[in-house]
Amino acid sequence: MPFREINSKMVEARVVPGQKMFSQRGAMLAYQGDVSFTPNIQGGQGGVMSMIGRRVANESTPLMTVEGSGTVMFGHGGHHIQVINLAGDTLCVEADRLLAFDGTLAQGTMFMGSQGGVMGMVRGQVTGQGLFTTTLKGHGAVAVMAHGGVIELPITPQRPVHVDPQAYVAHHGEVRNKLSTALGWRDMVGRGSGEAFQLELSGSGAVYVQASEEKL
Repeated sequence: MPFREINSKMVEARVVPGQKMFSQRGAMLAYQGDVSFTPNIQGGQGGVMSMIGRRVANESTPLMTVEGSGTVMFGHGGHHIQVINLAGDTLCVEADRLLAFDGTLAQGTMFMGSQGGVMGMVRGQVTGQGLFTTTLKGHGAVAVMAHGGVIELPITPQRPVHVDPQAYVAHHGEVRNKLSTALGWRDMVGRGSGEAFQLELSGSGAVYVQASEEKL
């Protein structure tokens, strides 16, 4: 069920019988037709283990199951909305940035430190970002939220991308992440943004970067 972008802060999704989608609680702005919204306690296709992972990660953002026949308009907090279409690959995104996504996508949890080692763990301690990231895999569409607009930057084997961790929104593809320091440890006191840390993403894929360091 692809999303139709109404404007930069609202999207519309068509709900058809026999298919479902998931949305963040409070994201529904309006709907037409026979559509139901039910609190979801199993965390999408990831099931109970996905919900356990989200709670450990402090990413227990409540989801609603959306079913029926009609159209639904989504938006939340006046945030910018970016629609990402997946064609079998995996999207990594913080749970609180998820606005809505297709029920066909399998949901899981990835520990950022497993890719970034010790420095990946520092990312969570210093910048306030989560150590865990929600993953969505398969064929379908995802609507994510950000501040001030989003740009998609391609990642190629010959050209890794360096991002301020607080401006990072999501990434997909065969991508590795590593957090590096731009300053010495003594200079980093009181600094949690890209002035001190840079998130390096390498491999093949794309990263989405917001135009602000403000968290949702």
